[in-house]
Amino acid sequence: MHTLKRYAATAAVALAAVIAAQGSAVAGRIEEIKARGYVRIGVSLGGEPVGFRNAKNEPVGYDVDVATQLAAKLGVPVRFSDVSSDARISMLMSRQLDVVVANVSITPQRSRVVDFSAPYNQAGLRVIVQKSAGVKTVKDLNGKRVVVGRGTTADAFLRQAAPQAIFIYTDTFAPDGVLMLQQKRADAGVEDSSLLDYLASKNPQLETLPGLYANSPIGIAIAKGDPALLQFINNFVADYVKSGAYEANYKKWWGPNNVPPKL
Repeated sequence: MHTLKRYAATAAVALAAVIAAQGSAVAGRIEEIKARGYVRIGVSLGGEPVGFRNAKNEPVGYDVDVATQLAAKLGVPVRFSDVSSDARISMLMSRQLDVVVANVSITPQRSRVVDFSAPYNQAGLRVIVQKSAGVKTVKDLNGKRVVVGRGTTADAFLRQAAPQAIFIYTDTFAPDGVLMLQQKRADAGVEDSSLLDYLASKNPQLETLPGLYANSPIGIAIAKGDPALLQFINNFVADYVKSGAYEANYKKWWGPNNVPPKL
């Protein structure tokens, strides 16, 4: 009996130590970033104007500006990682990244595995088609070859709207999905409207269908279990919107005559 009591007491002490260590790690995540001297932020450089590379091969775009401002608020420089739509959540969960600012739509499914900030942008899906494909409505995509990002909101939307479409998956819509459309290896594509509107304007054989689909808020994502970091980022987003930085950044990338969505 004494042996069992000693074992139980030892196990309780060990468990308490583990819990304390985990709590310390959570409480110190911001301090960990500052001690490291930089913050690791995942961005998607798959298309203008959200994220892409300029002529000097430097990351630029709306999300890159947001991430840079967040790093400045943390008081450390940023190290960017270009993340695919399929990898951005898994890299957060495996702690390869501290933060993801990569045009991530806030969905119930994703919210079960990562934490989201308040929205810092609003997005909508657009359908782009070959003019020769005879596609006039979303239902016309059934039986057509449609390129979508793997695991994206576009993927989920297409499964519901045109389940008989021939899905062509890509981890990087730009450049891979864009190239498929330009080479007519796909009849259509579903992606963020900002990318597809730009693509249609540069390719006379392509056109976008009217209307936006699956409008959804866009949030900054972090791994679960870090309330201090989440609160810090929420405070950053609130200031970003109220200060006018949101409107200025939106008009910088989408044009001075475009009104940013209300958040």
